[in-house]
Amino acid sequence: MTKKNCCGPSTSSTETNAADADNIRQGIRESYEKVAQASNQETSEGVPASCCGVSDDSQINSLISTRLGYSEGDLDKVPEGADMGLGCGNPRAIASLKEGEVVVDLGSGGGFDCFLAAPEVGESGKVIGIDMTPEMISKARKNASKGKYQTVEFRLGEIENMPVADNTADVIISNCVINLSPDKARVFTEAFRILKPKGRLAISDVVATAELPEEMKNDKDLLAGCMAGAIDIAALERMMKDAGFTEVKIEPKDESRDFIRDWAPGRNVQDYVVSATIEAVKP
Repeated sequence: MTKKNCCGPSTSSTETNAADADNIRQGIRESYEKVAQASNQETSEGVPASCCGVSDDSQINSLISTRLGYSEGDLDKVPEGADMGLGCGNPRAIASLKEGEVVVDLGSGGGFDCFLAAPEVGESGKVIGIDMTPEMISKARKNASKGKYQTVEFRLGEIENMPVADNTADVIISNCVINLSPDKARVFTEAFRILKPKGRLAISDVVATAELPEEMKNDKDLLAGCMAGAIDIAALERMMKDAGFTEVKIEPKDESRDFIRDWAPGRNVQDYVVSATIEAVKP
């Protein structure tokens, strides 16, 4: 999946048939393909607001990212073009990364969070980015080459079927991506599988604080824009515990309503969803 780089009313494989789930993924993939292509152009007429207010303008993206909790220093550390303004928070801020750890980033987009994680885990660590959009993988790999990141790699795949071996990761990070999945329960099952014992989740994502109207749940722009796929905190916590996670901690950020309002002006989406930090541990 891409974030930085939504799903509709369905939240699990029991609620969404395979054809519908595939249609959702394909629609999201096409949206982020356009985002990647637009950001590769020196001049562009822009792209529609997508997951979390993305723009093809680097200055606007920087403003978005600092609004989400990144510092100017963070932005200066990564290759130009890696920061695409995608996200709804800063998962690295809660990840407590350590030297030598293996980090997996779900929906790695242009590689922004991967590149910030790399120096924290050092040369003895490793960072793996997963994204389902080929154009994003290509962009991230080019950025990694520009920045000479030797311990970062990017793999094409869906977060419901992660191309990572069992018991590989010490930490999984993700920034406004899991809400995009039509089978979130499967994502957490996969996350549990690839984490080592005592491995942890450190996620920024969008959660629902009220039932979204049906027209919002089925709006394609809101689906790709990280809003229509949000589920409520109780359902999210139950999914994570069912997958095997303990020490589940979900903290909604009411202040995020200010920037969520800008994702879909005039739609009042901020009345239904907020950004949240999501943490858990594999026993």
